[in-house]
Amino acid sequence: MTTRRRLAPFGAALAVAALLAAGCGSPNLAAQARLDGQAGASHAATGQSSGQSSGHGAVATPKAAPAALRAGESLRSVAVPAPYTPKAPSGGTDDYRCFVLDPRIARDSFVTGFDIVPGQPAEVHHVILYRVPPGQAAAARQRDAETPGDGWTCFGGTGLGSQGSTLDDAPWVGAWAPGGTERLLDPDIGIPLPKGSLLVLQVHYNLLHGATPDRTAVDLRVSTKALTPLDTMLLPAPVELPCRPGHSGSLCTRDAAVLDVSARFGANAGRMVAGLLLLCTGSFKPTPGAMQTCSRTVQEPATVRTVAGHMHRLGSSIRIDLNPGTPTARTLLDTKVWDFDNQGAVSIPATAVKPGDRLQVTCTHDQAWRDKLPELRGIPERYVVWGEGTTDEMCLGILGVTRP
Repeated sequence: MTTRRRLAPFGAALAVAALLAAGCGSPNLAAQARLDGQAGASHAATGQSSGQSSGHGAVATPKAAPAALRAGESLRSVAVPAPYTPKAPSGGTDDYRCFVLDPRIARDSFVTGFDIVPGQPAEVHHVILYRVPPGQAAAARQRDAETPGDGWTCFGGTGLGSQGSTLDDAPWVGAWAPGGTERLLDPDIGIPLPKGSLLVLQVHYNLLHGATPDRTAVDLRVSTKALTPLDTMLLPAPVELPCRPGHSGSLCTRDAAVLDVSARFGANAGRMVAGLLLLCTGSFKPTPGAMQTCSRTVQEPATVRTVAGHMHRLGSSIRIDLNPGTPTARTLLDTKVWDFDNQGAVSIPATAVKPGDRLQVTCTHDQAWRDKLPELRGIPERYVVWGEGTTDEMCLGILGVTRP
């Protein structure tokens, strides 16, 4: 899948280049947080919740039997080379680790489905599967070889960008977040995987409850049929959630909160916070509050096929709108009760977007979840900005699109 960022005029800002370079983290999720297409009807645009009363449930979904292979598909199974015990390299409770996987692609192919299976679901916050083009395969193997153990630390994407920074040009193949299951793309679409491509598996480990050796695996459906390529369009918005009245602490000032995420995840984490404001408001001045939004202009025609949203534990609701406030307004996703444990992408009726259309993501967060969720109890309240950690927050809309 080629991740093209054709949403407009904000792209001129240098801060946005850094912004769109970060991992589920950032809008590369962290800039490239993509949850690929999942066939079937959904609660998209209906406002239905997942059925869990709190919207933050931890009810395990029994794993369904895999669907039968479709005509022209074959299965490639790959996994983390050996059990990996996560640790937070810069303090805190989060570890991002990237592993090189070889699906042994001998012919130009398309990914038509995938099943990402975390070895330790209780400590895996998300998984992103990136494609490494053949021309970057040697660099990926070298990065792996020069780092002790399997894989390397990779806050903010895979770190394999050709520009020598965290700007990550390794496109997404798929992702897993709590509630994720096997995902099959519609029969006419696929994610390009050229001959000789490798994969990088980025695993975000949440260490709030300790660390157990993990060996995450992937079953990849591959087809050599001619299919329509599926791309990803990302819609990030800032998070500017202040401490509640009557609550105080060393991280309840915004400056202290930004310095904290920068200390835990590197300087690009602070640039991300600033870049999101510039991207979405044209200013570096924040407007603190529970609700944040970002509206962006479509640059090229496309057809939206799948939608998803991503937030963390303080999320309450998320929606994605096309041309809001106009006679042609349409809601693509309306999750009125956010459920961290049900983040799977959903298919929607094919929806055309054209240059000049506006796509808008809106998120609400609530510090009160700190008093209701066991994993947040005892963690001091703070001003919350966009951050890579499970106890930080995000606001991200994710669209799977095809192009003419």
